[in-house]
Amino acid sequence: MKKKWMVTLSLLLLAETGAIAGTPPAPPTVEVDRAARLEVIDTLVAKLNANYVFPDKAQQAEVVLRQHQREGKYDGITDGKQLAKQLLDDINGVVHDKHLLVDVSARPVSPDDAMPPPPQTRAEWEKQVPPAVLARVLASNLGVEKVDHLSPNIGYLQISSFGPVFLVSDKFAAAMNELADTDGLIIDLRNNGGGGGDAVALLISYLVDERTRLDDSWERATGITTQYWTRDKLDGKRYGGKKPVLILAGPDTKSAAESFAYQMQALKRATVIGERTWGGANASRPYRLSEHFFAFIPSKRSISPITHTNWEGVGVTPDVAAKVDDALAAAKDLMQRQLNGGASLQHL
Repeated sequence: MKKKWMVTLSLLLLAETGAIAGTPPAPPTVEVDRAARLEVIDTLVAKLNANYVFPDKAQQAEVVLRQHQREGKYDGITDGKQLAKQLLDDINGVVHDKHLLVDVSARPVSPDDAMPPPPQTRAEWEKQVPPAVLARVLASNLGVEKVDHLSPNIGYLQISSFGPVFLVSDKFAAAMNELADTDGLIIDLRNNGGGGGDAVALLISYLVDERTRLDDSWERATGITTQYWTRDKLDGKRYGGKKPVLILAGPDTKSAAESFAYQMQALKRATVIGERTWGGANASRPYRLSEHFFAFIPSKRSISPITHTNWEGVGVTPDVAAKVDDALAAAKDLMQRQLNGGASLQHL
């Protein structure tokens, strides 16, 4: 559930490879020869076997890659982007993990041990993030896109990402203070690309009455399962666990946003409306494969103490099906019916 590795290091890596807007454009291609191909494949196989959250799937991926290697499938590839895509396509034939990525960088990729640990405070984060990224993030709304009243008694909260808690806690507090007087809440995650599990836990904390156990996280490296719970103390007004909550979701609801929808659904605290979500539940972090290649390899997975599984590969199934563009209208109608004394949303 805790995905700060993915969020923070993704920003650093993107900045490093020139993919952040405002940095000079990188050369379009990276050429690879036989030695480079061998290094990338050998390192990828080794790091999958050492780190991927499902060891048996990593071994299956190795069998496929080695077979294609023996058959000469990669021999004619001289473009780095093409090699990365082919390797990922071949792995996806057996792994099917949305958070697994193989890619190429025109600029040198940092060694694994050069990656800083996930920051725990804003001060630590500011030291790690490139200045251009820092300025852009701090000038943004930090994922809290809209806080509104759709009617005097229906609140609306649109979130596009779940940033680090030390950045979004004030935004969440302000939003919940503004929405505290509503009788029902619609949370729009239809265009939420994910983020940090700690921020997910923080927002859920506003929507329950008491300390509540959330998803656990199992880590491949240690074999340890960590339990996650809601927070007892909040900076904003607690919305509580009695008033109805609807969540809007769809194919662009990803990762941590799926975690929020899945957990609220499993807790029977919210009704999910829309279309099936993206389907990525395993937390990922970057690994260096060679000077110009890297892979994001999932090394942790979420486990619900209620369902004993997660949404990996299948997504979150809505309680109420609606086309993603029609989900808000459907939610407003359902919420108004509920508040006017209609049937419980949980049984629609």
